[in-house]
Amino acid sequence: MLPTKEVTDRVKQSAKYQSIAASINEVGLVEPIVVYRKPDRRNQYLLLDGHLKRMILMERGDTEVECILADDDEAFTYNKRINRIGTVQEHFLILRAIERGISEEKLARALGIKIEAVKHRQSLLRGISDEVANLLMDKPANPVVFDLLRKMKPMRQAEAARLMVSTATYSSAYARALLIATSETDLVRPRRRLPPPIVTSADLALMERELKKAQQDFKTVELAYGADMVNLVIATRYVSTLLGRSRIVDYLDANHPEILREFRSIVAAISTHGQQVQQANAVDKDARHGATGQPLARKFFPSRGRKWQRPEGPPKRSANRRK
Repeated sequence: MLPTKEVTDRVKQSAKYQSIAASINEVGLVEPIVVYRKPDRRNQYLLLDGHLKRMILMERGDTEVECILADDDEAFTYNKRINRIGTVQEHFLILRAIERGISEEKLARALGIKIEAVKHRQSLLRGISDEVANLLMDKPANPVVFDLLRKMKPMRQAEAARLMVSTATYSSAYARALLIATSETDLVRPRRRLPPPIVTSADLALMERELKKAQQDFKTVELAYGADMVNLVIATRYVSTLLGRSRIVDYLDANHPEILREFRSIVAAISTHGQQVQQANAVDKDARHGATGQPLARKFFPSRGRKWQRPEGPPKRSANRRK
């Protein structure tokens, strides 16, 4: 029997492989292996479907197995034509098996799951509406999804199930997101409102220390900001002078292009900042001087009912007056 693909160690550690192995060890091979007789070699069969089962049987030491003999060597359509059992269908199968006298321990070994999971799946549809069960009958929904749907009212359950079917997403994360988006009126039990956090005196003292530290750091940065800006402007002026020389630019472009890009970005950033400052000053000047650029003239309103009075003190003598 010649396999068409390799079963790696990573595949052997997967949950699917472990589940098939548990089923074969407990109830035997249910679905036969599919093979194709090669016409050019006698007693040579090409394995089309059932590579995991073959590997499990080889690990058990089995040398013979019942197979289905295919008419052609097409291996694409075998797994594509299989209808996988859904979570709701598995629930009904477990209930029927228990009704026929199969123990929970044997079911757990056959399915490769724990006994707690078997007991949980017996009550999978408790609190779930019939419409939701029909919608998710053959869907590979996570069992946790039904625990989340159980917290909703029937109408909201059906709406959430239709959303899951339309998006083909049956994960517990998506069901939890739908539960969070559900309003209080559509929940079986309202959400618990957490009490407001209690702020102790130790928390207040900690916040005060953090605030003082932040203020000190801000003052340190504020004091050093002016000197840093002066140094930055001087350095930028020097860099712009270097970039104004073609020989230096050609050398940097040929040998150190990344340094040239950084120099140009620094000069461009400082130039943009300077333009913004100039525009802000121009707007402030226009607001103070008007559109003509001249200081706004103040209107003089003479006082009513008052006569002009000479200022007190002796009159000042003119410099051109002859003594």
